[in-house]
Amino acid sequence: MSLRKNFLWGGAIAANQVEGAWNLDNKGMSVADVATYKPNVDVKDYKAHNTVTSEMIQQAKEDSEIQWYPKRRGIDFYHRYKEDIQLFAEMGFKALRISIAWTRIFPNGEELEPNSAGIEYYKNIFKELKKHDIEPIVTLSHYEMPLALSEKYNGWVDRKLIDLFVNYAEVCFTAFGKYVKYWLTFNEIDSVGRHPFTTAGIVEDKCKEYSLEEAIYQALHHQYVAAAIATKRCHQLIPESKMGCMLTKLTTYPNTCKPEDVLLSLQSNLDNYAHADIQIFGEYPPLYKQRLQNKGIEIKKGKEDDQLLKENTADYLAFSYYMSRTESSDPTLEQTSGNTIMGVKNPYLPSTEWGWQIDPVGLKISLLELQDRYNIPLIIVENGMGAKDEVTSDGKIHDNYRINYMKQHIKEIMDAVEAGVDLFGYTSWAPIDLISVSTSQMSKRYGYIYVDQDDLGNGTLKRLKKDSFYWYKQVIESNGQKLD
Repeated sequence: MSLRKNFLWGGAIAANQVEGAWNLDNKGMSVADVATYKPNVDVKDYKAHNTVTSEMIQQAKEDSEIQWYPKRRGIDFYHRYKEDIQLFAEMGFKALRISIAWTRIFPNGEELEPNSAGIEYYKNIFKELKKHDIEPIVTLSHYEMPLALSEKYNGWVDRKLIDLFVNYAEVCFTAFGKYVKYWLTFNEIDSVGRHPFTTAGIVEDKCKEYSLEEAIYQALHHQYVAAAIATKRCHQLIPESKMGCMLTKLTTYPNTCKPEDVLLSLQSNLDNYAHADIQIFGEYPPLYKQRLQNKGIEIKKGKEDDQLLKENTADYLAFSYYMSRTESSDPTLEQTSGNTIMGVKNPYLPSTEWGWQIDPVGLKISLLELQDRYNIPLIIVENGMGAKDEVTSDGKIHDNYRINYMKQHIKEIMDAVEAGVDLFGYTSWAPIDLISVSTSQMSKRYGYIYVDQDDLGNGTLKRLKKDSFYWYKQVIESNGQKLD
């Protein structure tokens, strides 16, 4: 069984990591605009990279510098999107997953009228994509919520954000519905627990009347409800539209067959699934509810919340997959990093320079598990390898390590589809080098297209095609049949 003829091959980017132009055309500050590059912090120390305090926010607001705030400059996609989309089209892209920066539409999140310059900008992007027959897959919230809502309400802890988000979503549906069929509400919604500020605008020192853990679960609930209402409005305003939910697929193995290891891995997987369960089955899983009760956490719900969740479930499941992780009851074992999460080092797997373990078979396992559990269409919207690329004297980038990584993962995708997985697309992360979300680095490169910029923003921003550019072009042309 081969991939469907209209399979959506492409790539994925996020506004806060590529656009730059952080203070142009009435754009407001987002949570991403206060993220700093920390060269003296270990790249595996995610807590240090992602911890944000009220004092740090105030300092960032007073600082107009961009050198130490890399997401403010991105890779200047804001001005170069036509050039970049042309390169994506040359590779044969059928789809491009992008996000809309909330702060380009509503700079502070609470304006009565949307920012016309922001709407015009995204319309121009969608027109450019249409010109090249590239289907947009649009994420409404991808780590770039308005900073003002974090400061005023402590982000998604406050229920008021539901209405503000739905209003923003409705403006997007109305303005862009003629161009966009596939939508996503929140990027990696489960990540609120890993980086509360980046995902939900939660600042720990603002948690006065509740604990950080209580804030995280309450914020998650508000996002679930907002996603349900946005799904309803999307279907009403764009009849042929599809609204998906997105999960970080953190496939977890037991380190041994020791029952305690198996139990830990089971709990990790159940915790991961819960976020998709709520948005696809339309209700909180019983074991998840009991865990909250055992923790003494009571989620404050509106009287119609449960009904909204039940009646407005996701049309498809999008997920990111970079690596698997391993759990052990032995606290002395070596730990290694992953997608903003740590796990026990798996001796059977190689690792990237950032410690992320490479597990192509884990992607097949993930696809089979998700298909069996949810039985709805799936799309892989992030998968890729961060690495340090070298430009040779003749301007070439020989990234066979990236080609090998992608080839191995796509082989497993093909096997999973043959086994019966309903997969309709694959948008790798990221088709062009961009700013890392976790460490704000430029040197952690994912793209098939090299961008001449270093971690401090030095460089010409010139785009160069890597060897993987030509390889991926061949993969798309053959619909996954030619991987060598």
